[in-house]
Amino acid sequence: MTAHSEGSFVNGSGARITYLRWQPQTPRAVVLLVHGMAEHAGRYQPLAQKLCDANIAVCAPDLPGHGRSEGKRCHIGRFEEFLTTVAELRALIGTRFPGLPVFLLGHSMGGLVATATVLESAQDYRGLVLSGPALQTELTPPWLQIQILRLLAVVWPSAPALGLDAAGVSRDPAVVKNYVEDPLNHTGKVSARMVAELFARMGDVQQRFADIHLPLLVLHGGADSMTAPAGSRALVQAAASEDKQLEVYDGLYHEIFNEPEGPQIMDQVVAWLLAHLPSKG
Repeated sequence: MTAHSEGSFVNGSGARITYLRWQPQTPRAVVLLVHGMAEHAGRYQPLAQKLCDANIAVCAPDLPGHGRSEGKRCHIGRFEEFLTTVAELRALIGTRFPGLPVFLLGHSMGGLVATATVLESAQDYRGLVLSGPALQTELTPPWLQIQILRLLAVVWPSAPALGLDAAGVSRDPAVVKNYVEDPLNHTGKVSARMVAELFARMGDVQQRFADIHLPLLVLHGGADSMTAPAGSRALVQAAASEDKQLEVYDGLYHEIFNEPEGPQIMDQVVAWLLAHLPSKG
């Protein structure tokens, strides 16, 4: 039996953050799940249920400016607002689930947040799972536009700067329709400051791939138009992790869990997590 509940806390930047918790009766581990840009944690219900069926609890925040959490939609002042949100939730997990191993799972922008998090606090996690992480993207504007973007980020931080094409989310038209019609998703443009912060952190993280030592599972759609599979390949190649695995699924779009093949990919994630739990005894 799975208990599904909602909680909240105030992050280091003073924003009230809403998070969801899915909890099986006898959890063996916890996944801290970080969603992608312009979406929210509730979209991961199917994955959370799969994990709970394997006795793995899930805690997932709506990042600042997303979902039910406070903040101007898809706008942040500093990338650290995301990191402090994850750190606060990790502390709450430690209180609620003392002694249980915690894995970090991030999708898209959440994959960038998760990677940046383990670069600062790897000791808090037993492993890192990434889905279509935003480590490299084909959406990077030309040089001149980047300079304009950086200027806008200073003089008009909340200026609308980058839009996402929902058609790239999934090959399933029903998923795309639900994405567009979901009132908790942001279908407008992302702010100039947020885009500038993301690109800057992406560059920083790329320089530190070799500092990652945790067990690592990286999954990416081969036809992903939002985040580049090349970034995932570069991470896995450079990471110092002795235990690392990359799966690139030919023809799949950005949200691999919401593709027709999603249930099988979720099963793969569950199997990997179970294989990385401490032995019973």
